[in-house]
Amino acid sequence: MQQPEAPLPEASSYSWYVLVVLVVVYILNFIDRQILSILAVDIKADLGLTDADMGFLGGAAFAVFYALFGIPLGRLADNWSRVKLLSIGLALWSIMTAVSGFARNQAELTIARMGVGVGEATASPTAYSLISDYFPKRQRATALAIYSSGLYIGGGVSLFIGALIVQGWNDAYPQGGPLGLVGWQAAFLAVGIPGVLVGLWVASLREPKRGAMDGLETPAHPAPFRAFVSDLSMIVPPFTLLGAWQRGPAALAINIATGAAIAAFAYWMIKLTGNFPQWSAVGFGYYAVFSWASTLRAKDPATFRLIWGTPAFICTTIGYGLVALAAYALAFWSAPYAEIVLGLPKQELAFILGANGAVSGFLGVIVGGRVADALRTKNPAGRILVVILGVFGPIIPIAIGYTTDNAILFYMMNFLAGMLGATALGAAAATTQDLVLPRMRGTATAAFFLGTTLVGLSFGPYMVGQISDLAGTMVDGKLVGDLRVGILSLIAVAPIALALLIAAYRTVPKAERTIVERARDAGEPV
Repeated sequence: MQQPEAPLPEASSYSWYVLVVLVVVYILNFIDRQILSILAVDIKADLGLTDADMGFLGGAAFAVFYALFGIPLGRLADNWSRVKLLSIGLALWSIMTAVSGFARNQAELTIARMGVGVGEATASPTAYSLISDYFPKRQRATALAIYSSGLYIGGGVSLFIGALIVQGWNDAYPQGGPLGLVGWQAAFLAVGIPGVLVGLWVASLREPKRGAMDGLETPAHPAPFRAFVSDLSMIVPPFTLLGAWQRGPAALAINIATGAAIAAFAYWMIKLTGNFPQWSAVGFGYYAVFSWASTLRAKDPATFRLIWGTPAFICTTIGYGLVALAAYALAFWSAPYAEIVLGLPKQELAFILGANGAVSGFLGVIVGGRVADALRTKNPAGRILVVILGVFGPIIPIAIGYTTDNAILFYMMNFLAGMLGATALGAAAATTQDLVLPRMRGTATAAFFLGTTLVGLSFGPYMVGQISDLAGTMVDGKLVGDLRVGILSLIAVAPIALALLIAAYRTVPKAERTIVERARDAGEPV
């Protein structure tokens, strides 16, 4: 007699409630991250910075620490309570956002942005892992897309809130308010403080059973913080050298040689561009990632095999990272561009671009997630087609929107570019989650965000700012950048992204079919 099929797992009403809370957290995440965009013109004037300096503050100053601390925090999310970790991280990044309001120079603002990056590194590893344990595989891209909508809502709201606070504060205190704070500093304080209260809400959520949705329940780690400290030592010099030495003289020699090569490249780029903070941060970041990957290979070969040893994972991650490069650059520079190049009033452009970004991003990521899930049922690599749309969809809108002097056409094209680019996120994220075992999801998320941050966020805003400065002119002894040329240069990354995503499309089906087999070959007891 044939046994009846087991019922498919379903997402409960509580699962959807948790998803709503996580979306709120992600909205705050991107308000605190993106508010720098609408404040850029004021900060640049007050602190005497260039476009490349602002690109660094909006990119690598945050991104390197966000990416690097995402590695040990991603592993901690795999081993400890994700709810507790997220509530602590939310409180940290909110406090550091508020601290940004007391910055008096570029160095102080850089340190505060680094702190925001460390705190925000807890968000997506914990959220992705929670969502994967609250939602079955067939609904996962949709759930991750809904979560990711917080990115666009938060980014859009940040422009409106920032402009409103700056205008109101400067009108009330034209010579500076209490403690000598000006409008952009007050904005950081206003958006940072509420996050501490939301952290208490997050702490009330229930921790789900890890892996239950996939029928692979995973036992709790016996010593999560010992593992966290060990992981942290993988990325912090000189502990990286000690870890390499423990693996043998050959590993130490390779680590030193790689570090020297990265340092030489960073030094060359510093001499070429004159930007010490950008290239020293990027060099440090890439060396730390290499050290982490080398240690992971020795300590957890199964996780290394399914992440770093899987071309499908790497091509999907870096391919989407180039989509993110353009998206982050536009998100940061569209408001300063409208204010400087088109001469639009700050409050008007903030309201329109904020609503523009929120609606277009929300529509794009939700539609992209649903289409990706539908294509996945017919084709194991179907989601990659949606990521490819995210590469080529924005090209024409960017070309039109950032060459016109018509404000309405600019807003329309910016909307289309944002919507089409946003379609890729849920598809790429779900693809990487499906390529690893449940216990590896936090680490896989951290690796995925290495692509979106060390490739996308570290270089997107900075590349536009640097090219703007190079194409600019001196006016009254001050450099005036050409943001139009800087933004249009983003189109050049599309062919590289396409090549990577074609490779991902060809390799994802086999990689997903052989997960357990390859993990078992690497020593995983499954």
